[in-house]
Amino acid sequence: MERVKVINRSGHALPAYETAQAVGLDVRAATTEPIVLGSLERAMVPTGLYFQIPEGYEIQVRPRSGLAAKHGVTVINSPGTIDPDYRGELKVLLVNLSNEPFVVEPGERVAQLVFARYERLAWQEAVVLDETQRGAGGFGSTGVK
Repeated sequence: MERVKVINRSGHALPAYETAQAVGLDVRAATTEPIVLGSLERAMVPTGLYFQIPEGYEIQVRPRSGLAAKHGVTVINSPGTIDPDYRGELKVLLVNLSNEPFVVEPGERVAQLVFARYERLAWQEAVVLDETQRGAGGFGSTGVK
């Protein structure tokens, strides 16, 4: 198991896996006052967490399904990527897609974090690409006709 150095200035416990097979760790709003998100408004919600992620890994910031389903609140740049060389505070960019205001309470679970490996690529410029059955078909091209 990889270890990630973390500074916790949130006033809350560190994010933890809630079940034995959970992939995401819920992260909380580190605010002293509620944040009101009006319809279609967005806000950067501080978490009070700072990471030193090992090289070859990233942390993905993903929406919490409960907030999305019950309130229409989601992470607008989902999934957000925290690069291993970033040392600033993790802030979650939330958006309210509902018609009703939503209040982010201090300590509320606002997103989930997923720790993932990544690989870097090298471009190989070409003039032509290998043919496939699908070809250039996109957006719905493999559906029932």
